[in-house]
Amino acid sequence: MATVTPPCLRFLPAKCRRPSPTVKSTSYVPTQCCAVDQKTVFSESCSLIKGMKKLSCGMLAACLVASTSPAIAANQRLPPLSTDPDRCERAFVGNTIGQANGVYDKPIDLRFCDYTNDKSNLKGKSLAAALMSDAKFDGADMTEVVMSKAYAVGASFKGVDFSNAVIDRVNFGKANLQGAIFKNTVLSGSTFNDAQLEDAVFEDTIIGYVDLQKLCLNTTISEGGRAELGCR
Repeated sequence: MATVTPPCLRFLPAKCRRPSPTVKSTSYVPTQCCAVDQKTVFSESCSLIKGMKKLSCGMLAACLVASTSPAIAANQRLPPLSTDPDRCERAFVGNTIGQANGVYDKPIDLRFCDYTNDKSNLKGKSLAAALMSDAKFDGADMTEVVMSKAYAVGASFKGVDFSNAVIDRVNFGKANLQGAIFKNTVLSGSTFNDAQLEDAVFEDTIIGYVDLQKLCLNTTISEGGRAELGCR
């Protein structure tokens, strides 16, 4: 019987090693051993060595976890603009599956599309997870639409009728919503950072307390709108 030091532990400093069990020289089962390669070793409590001495194992582990974290993925750059020549017309069909959960059968890329004064093609459509940044919807009828997890940063919705719509977790950052109508509209988890909301109508809007407090911080909301929302 001989004491054998597993090869992967030979790359670790002596203080980082744990005693190996006494096993036959022909085979061994290390209890804690992780080698990235022969020059880089990742141990639970030791710093990386051989070219990565300044990066601790804990930091590396955090990076590996963060690379697959949904929160990190959500902050990644938007995908390239769709090359589908009919991508703007996809809004007239919407998603055939998925509504409030943000699931979709095909991605809807409406960026830079123009739907100004469209009174019939958008009503009641499901636009789950639609990319709508820098698109124009001014004067459009978007009553009863389902916009879940849509990205509408910088889009223009001046005078749009959102009555009876479900606007859930939509990012309206820097969007122009002047005169938009949110009558009996569900506004859950949506953000309006730096959005223009002058003369927007919030009659009977359905909104949670926390979302309401955030929305009321927008100083562009007119006195009438603030009264309808109950802003203090």
